[in-house]
Amino acid sequence: MTKPLATPLLAALLLLPLAVAASPLDDQLARYAAAAKAGDPGFAGFSAARGKTLHTQAFALGKPDTPACTSCHGPDTRGAGKTPAGKTIEPVALSATPGRYADPAKVEKWFKRNCNEVLGRECTPREKGDWLTFMAGQ
Repeated sequence: MTKPLATPLLAALLLLPLAVAASPLDDQLARYAAAAKAGDPGFAGFSAARGKTLHTQAFALGKPDTPACTSCHGPDTRGAGKTPAGKTIEPVALSATPGRYADPAKVEKWFKRNCNEVLGRECTPREKGDWLTFMAGQ
């Protein structure tokens, strides 16, 4: 007599699809996507390439000592940056600092501050999503 490899209950559990909880970053990106779509019905998703451009581009309307994200965060997203006052900033790349984007309130706080300093205005939901998509791939 052969013993069954699994009980019927275990077999049923194995057939159920596994529910994977979304990460805080995924939730944040979903909120930005909904806001971007509300503002632009033609919104087709975020772009890491646009995020990279946003990160490296120099802007004229922000503070003169911070014309680009790279002014403080540096060109290497996996390396530490420095504020104009010399304070060290942890790397912005998700691979280097995995928990960096876990708190949506902190993400918003820093977008508000940094976008105003660099761009001279708040970032749009699409810009935020593009930038986070770029960082998630770094």
